[in-house]
Amino acid sequence: MATGSPRAQDPVAPVRFRRNADRLTGDQLTLLRDAFAAVYEIDDDRGYAHHAGIHGLPLPIGCDNAHGTPYFLPWHRAYLYFFERALRDRVADAMLTWWDWRTGPNRSARVPEPYSKARVSGKANPLRSARVPRIALDQGRRAGISVAGRTAREPGDPALLPSTREVSRVLALRDFLDFSSALEGLHDRVHVWTGGHMGMIPFAAFDPVFWAHHAMVDRLWRLWQLRHPGGRPPQAILDEALPPFRMTVRQTLDVTALGYDYAVGSASSPTQART
Repeated sequence: MATGSPRAQDPVAPVRFRRNADRLTGDQLTLLRDAFAAVYEIDDDRGYAHHAGIHGLPLPIGCDNAHGTPYFLPWHRAYLYFFERALRDRVADAMLTWWDWRTGPNRSARVPEPYSKARVSGKANPLRSARVPRIALDQGRRAGISVAGRTAREPGDPALLPSTREVSRVLALRDFLDFSSALEGLHDRVHVWTGGHMGMIPFAAFDPVFWAHHAMVDRLWRLWQLRHPGGRPPQAILDEALPPFRMTVRQTLDVTALGYDYAVGSASSPTQART
Protein backbone atom coordinates (compact mmCIF):
# COMPACT_ATOMS: atom_id res chain seq x y z
CA MET A 1 0.00 0.00 0.00
CA ALA A 2 1.37 3.41 -0.93
CA THR A 3 -0.01 4.90 2.25
CA GLY A 4 1.82 2.41 4.49
CA SER A 5 4.58 3.17 6.96
CA PRO A 6 7.77 4.85 5.72
CA ARG A 7 10.55 2.47 4.89
CA ALA A 8 13.62 2.61 7.09
CA GLN A 9 16.51 4.19 5.21
CA ASP A 10 19.44 1.81 4.76
CA PRO A 11 22.29 3.54 6.64
CA VAL A 12 24.82 2.48 4.00
CA ALA A 13 22.68 3.43 1.01
CA PRO A 14 23.28 6.84 -0.56
CA VAL A 15 20.58 9.48 -0.24
CA ARG A 16 18.74 10.02 -3.54
CA PHE A 17 18.49 13.57 -4.87
CA ARG A 18 15.54 15.44 -6.30
CA ARG A 19 16.74 17.84 -8.98
CA ASN A 20 15.72 21.03 -10.74
CA ALA A 21 13.36 20.26 -13.63
CA ASP A 22 15.34 22.61 -15.87
CA ARG A 23 18.60 20.77 -15.16
CA LEU A 24 17.69 17.14 -15.62
CA THR A 25 19.92 15.03 -17.82
CA GLY A 26 18.30 13.19 -20.69
CA ASP A 27 18.44 9.92 -18.77
CA GLN A 28 16.91 11.44 -15.62
CA LEU A 29 14.08 12.93 -17.64
CA THR A 30 13.43 9.63 -19.41
CA LEU A 31 13.17 7.84 -16.05
CA LEU A 32 10.66 10.41 -14.82
CA ARG A 33 8.54 10.22 -17.96
CA ASP A 34 8.60 6.43 -17.93
CA ALA A 35 7.55 6.35 -14.26
CA PHE A 36 4.59 8.70 -14.82
CA ALA A 37 3.53 6.76 -17.90
CA ALA A 38 3.68 3.53 -15.91
CA VAL A 39 1.54 4.72 -12.98
CA TYR A 40 -1.05 6.11 -15.41
CA GLU A 41 -1.73 2.55 -16.49
CA ILE A 42 -2.58 1.22 -13.01
CA ASP A 43 -6.19 1.39 -11.85
CA ASP A 44 -5.75 0.36 -8.21
CA ASP A 45 -4.22 2.15 -5.21
CA ARG A 46 -0.75 1.94 -6.75
CA GLY A 47 -1.80 4.09 -9.69
CA TYR A 48 -1.79 7.77 -10.56
CA ALA A 49 -5.53 8.37 -10.25
CA HIS A 50 -5.49 7.05 -6.69
CA HIS A 51 -2.58 9.23 -5.58
CA ALA A 52 -3.83 12.37 -7.33
CA GLY A 53 -7.30 11.79 -5.92
CA ILE A 54 -6.00 11.87 -2.33
CA HIS A 55 -5.57 15.63 -2.68
CA GLY A 56 -9.09 16.32 -3.94
CA LEU A 57 -11.78 14.42 -5.75
CA PRO A 58 -13.04 11.75 -5.61
CA LEU A 59 -14.21 12.11 -2.03
CA PRO A 60 -13.06 12.08 0.70
CA ILE A 61 -10.63 14.96 0.11
CA GLY A 62 -7.47 14.09 2.01
CA CYS A 63 -5.91 17.56 2.26
CA ASP A 64 -8.87 19.22 4.02
CA ASN A 65 -7.03 19.35 7.34
CA ALA A 66 -3.70 20.38 5.80
CA HIS A 67 -4.27 23.69 4.03
CA GLY A 68 -4.23 26.74 6.25
CA THR A 69 -2.95 24.75 9.24
CA PRO A 70 0.43 23.84 10.82
CA TYR A 71 0.10 20.49 9.02
CA PHE A 72 0.46 22.04 5.55
CA LEU A 73 4.17 21.31 5.09
CA PRO A 74 4.34 17.93 6.90
CA TRP A 75 1.21 16.59 5.17
CA HIS A 76 2.46 17.47 1.71
CA ARG A 77 5.94 16.10 2.46
CA ALA A 78 4.33 12.77 3.35
CA TYR A 79 2.18 13.01 0.21
CA LEU A 80 5.21 13.49 -2.05
CA TYR A 81 7.11 10.72 -0.25
CA PHE A 82 4.44 8.09 -0.87
CA PHE A 83 3.81 9.18 -4.45
CA GLU A 84 7.54 9.04 -5.18
CA ARG A 85 7.55 5.52 -3.75
CA ALA A 86 4.79 4.62 -6.20
CA LEU A 87 6.88 5.99 -9.08
CA ARG A 88 9.95 4.08 -7.92
CA ASP A 89 7.94 0.87 -7.62
CA ARG A 90 7.50 1.09 -11.39
CA VAL A 91 10.86 2.66 -12.38
CA ALA A 92 13.41 2.06 -9.64
CA ASP A 93 15.69 5.04 -10.27
CA ALA A 94 13.00 7.67 -10.91
CA MET A 95 12.87 10.70 -8.62
CA LEU A 96 10.53 13.64 -8.35
CA THR A 97 11.87 16.93 -9.67
CA TRP A 98 11.23 20.51 -8.55
CA TRP A 99 9.96 23.50 -10.48
CA ASP A 100 11.87 26.69 -9.65
CA TRP A 101 8.96 29.08 -10.11
CA ARG A 102 10.73 32.12 -8.67
CA THR A 103 10.75 35.13 -11.01
CA GLY A 104 13.21 37.97 -11.36
CA PRO A 105 15.23 39.99 -13.90
CA ASN A 106 16.66 36.79 -15.39
CA ARG A 107 13.77 34.45 -14.50
CA SER A 108 10.67 34.57 -16.65
CA ALA A 109 7.30 33.15 -15.67
CA ARG A 110 6.96 29.75 -17.30
CA VAL A 111 6.20 26.09 -16.79
CA PRO A 112 9.44 24.06 -17.13
CA GLU A 113 9.98 22.60 -20.60
CA PRO A 114 9.81 18.96 -19.40
CA TYR A 115 6.21 19.68 -18.36
CA SER A 116 5.20 21.93 -21.25
CA LYS A 117 6.50 20.10 -24.30
CA ALA A 118 3.55 18.50 -26.11
CA ARG A 119 5.30 15.48 -27.63
CA VAL A 120 8.46 13.50 -26.96
CA SER A 121 9.92 11.05 -29.49
CA GLY A 122 6.70 11.14 -31.46
CA LYS A 123 4.49 10.37 -28.45
CA ALA A 124 2.39 12.50 -26.11
CA ASN A 125 4.52 13.84 -23.25
CA PRO A 126 3.28 12.14 -20.03
CA LEU A 127 4.37 15.18 -18.00
CA ARG A 128 2.23 17.59 -20.03
CA SER A 129 -1.22 16.28 -19.15
CA ALA A 130 -3.03 13.45 -17.37
CA ARG A 131 -6.49 11.96 -17.42
CA VAL A 132 -9.00 12.82 -14.69
CA PRO A 133 -11.08 9.76 -13.71
CA ARG A 134 -14.79 9.83 -14.41
CA ILE A 135 -15.76 9.48 -10.75
CA ALA A 136 -13.88 12.69 -9.93
CA LEU A 137 -15.43 14.48 -12.91
CA ASP A 138 -18.93 13.37 -11.89
CA GLN A 139 -18.46 14.48 -8.27
CA GLY A 140 -17.10 17.79 -9.49
CA ARG A 141 -20.14 18.38 -11.69
CA ARG A 142 -22.46 17.60 -8.79
CA ALA A 143 -20.58 20.22 -6.79
CA GLY A 144 -20.94 22.73 -9.64
CA ILE A 145 -17.37 22.36 -10.96
CA SER A 146 -17.05 21.19 -14.55
CA VAL A 147 -13.61 20.52 -15.99
CA ALA A 148 -12.17 18.72 -18.99
CA GLY A 149 -11.32 15.04 -18.78
CA ARG A 150 -7.62 15.76 -19.33
CA THR A 151 -5.66 18.35 -17.40
CA ALA A 152 -4.81 21.67 -19.01
CA ARG A 153 -3.19 24.91 -17.89
CA GLU A 154 -4.05 28.57 -18.41
CA PRO A 155 -1.05 30.62 -17.18
CA GLY A 156 -2.04 34.07 -15.96
CA ASP A 157 -0.42 37.33 -14.94
CA PRO A 158 3.35 36.79 -14.43
CA ALA A 159 3.17 39.09 -11.40
CA LEU A 160 1.34 36.31 -9.56
CA LEU A 161 4.44 34.13 -9.39
CA PRO A 162 6.66 34.74 -6.33
CA SER A 163 9.86 36.70 -6.92
CA THR A 164 13.29 35.61 -5.72
CA ARG A 165 13.17 38.50 -3.24
CA GLU A 166 9.83 37.37 -1.80
CA VAL A 167 11.14 33.83 -1.37
CA SER A 168 14.24 35.14 0.41
CA ARG A 169 12.06 37.13 2.82
CA VAL A 170 9.99 34.05 3.62
CA LEU A 171 13.11 31.94 4.22
CA ALA A 172 14.35 34.56 6.68
CA LEU A 173 11.33 34.11 8.98
CA ARG A 174 12.40 32.39 12.19
CA ASP A 175 9.13 31.00 13.54
CA PHE A 176 7.82 27.82 11.90
CA LEU A 177 4.19 28.92 11.93
CA ASP A 178 5.05 32.29 10.37
CA PHE A 179 7.20 30.57 7.76
CA SER A 180 4.61 27.90 6.95
CA SER A 181 1.82 30.43 6.54
CA ALA A 182 3.91 32.73 4.34
CA LEU A 183 5.16 29.86 2.18
CA GLU A 184 1.63 28.55 1.75
CA GLY A 185 0.66 32.00 0.49
CA LEU A 186 3.39 31.84 -2.18
CA HIS A 187 2.29 28.29 -3.01
CA ASP A 188 -1.29 29.46 -3.54
CA ARG A 189 -0.15 32.07 -6.05
CA VAL A 190 1.61 29.42 -8.16
CA HIS A 191 -1.59 27.39 -8.33
CA VAL A 192 -3.54 30.49 -9.39
CA TRP A 193 -0.94 31.53 -11.99
CA THR A 194 -0.84 28.05 -13.55
CA GLY A 195 -4.62 28.02 -13.84
CA GLY A 196 -6.70 25.30 -15.43
CA HIS A 197 -6.94 22.21 -13.26
CA MET A 198 -4.05 23.42 -11.08
CA GLY A 199 -6.18 26.40 -10.12
CA MET A 200 -8.80 24.19 -8.43
CA ILE A 201 -7.93 22.20 -5.31
CA PRO A 202 -10.26 19.27 -6.14
CA PHE A 203 -8.38 18.64 -9.41
CA ALA A 204 -4.94 20.21 -8.93
CA ALA A 205 -2.99 17.01 -8.23
CA PHE A 206 -4.10 15.42 -11.50
CA ASP A 207 -1.84 17.88 -13.36
CA PRO A 208 1.66 16.31 -13.45
CA VAL A 209 3.26 19.70 -12.73
CA PHE A 210 1.53 19.69 -9.32
CA TRP A 211 4.23 17.33 -8.04
CA ALA A 212 7.07 19.54 -9.29
CA HIS A 213 5.38 22.57 -7.71
CA HIS A 214 5.05 20.86 -4.34
CA ALA A 215 8.59 19.50 -4.55
CA MET A 216 9.69 23.16 -4.78
CA VAL A 217 7.61 23.96 -1.68
CA ASP A 218 9.14 20.98 0.13
CA ARG A 219 12.62 22.05 -0.99
CA LEU A 220 12.07 25.52 0.47
CA TRP A 221 11.08 23.94 3.78
CA ARG A 222 14.29 21.89 3.63
CA LEU A 223 16.29 25.07 3.02
CA TRP A 224 14.53 26.76 5.92
CA GLN A 225 15.40 23.83 8.18
CA LEU A 226 19.06 24.14 7.21
CA ARG A 227 19.05 27.89 7.89
CA HIS A 228 17.16 27.62 11.16
CA PRO A 229 18.48 24.54 13.00
CA GLY A 230 16.01 23.40 15.61
CA GLY A 231 13.10 25.16 13.91
CA ARG A 232 10.15 22.81 13.83
CA PRO A 233 6.36 22.61 14.06
CA PRO A 234 4.75 23.09 17.48
CA GLN A 235 5.65 20.38 19.99
CA ALA A 236 1.95 19.61 20.52
CA ILE A 237 1.52 18.27 16.97
CA LEU A 238 4.80 16.40 16.46
CA ASP A 239 3.27 13.00 17.19
CA GLU A 240 0.02 13.69 15.35
CA ALA A 241 -0.77 11.44 12.41
CA LEU A 242 -1.10 12.76 8.86
CA PRO A 243 -4.02 10.75 7.43
CA PRO A 244 -4.34 8.94 5.12
CA PHE A 245 -0.60 8.34 5.53
CA ARG A 246 0.85 6.19 8.29
CA MET A 247 3.29 8.88 9.23
CA THR A 248 3.45 11.45 11.99
CA VAL A 249 4.58 15.05 11.76
CA ARG A 250 7.80 14.09 13.55
CA GLN A 251 8.57 11.46 10.92
CA THR A 252 8.56 14.10 8.17
CA LEU A 253 11.16 16.37 9.75
CA ASP A 254 14.34 14.71 8.44
CA VAL A 255 14.31 14.22 4.69
CA THR A 256 17.53 12.22 4.69
CA ALA A 257 15.88 9.71 7.05
CA LEU A 258 13.24 9.38 4.32
CA GLY A 259 16.01 8.69 1.82
CA TYR A 260 16.13 11.88 -0.25
CA ASP A 261 17.46 15.43 -0.40
CA TYR A 262 17.65 18.28 -2.90
CA ALA A 263 20.56 18.76 -5.29
CA VAL A 264 22.05 21.83 -6.95
CA GLY A 265 23.49 20.12 -10.01
CA SER A 266 21.90 17.99 -12.69
CA ALA A 267 23.74 14.72 -12.71
CA SER A 268 25.56 13.33 -9.69
CA SER A 269 26.56 16.21 -7.44
CA PRO A 270 25.55 15.47 -3.82
CA THR A 271 25.55 19.16 -2.90
CA GLN A 272 22.42 20.24 -1.08
CA ALA A 273 20.14 22.77 -2.73
CA ARG A 274 20.58 26.46 -2.23
CA THR A 275 18.65 29.45 -3.50
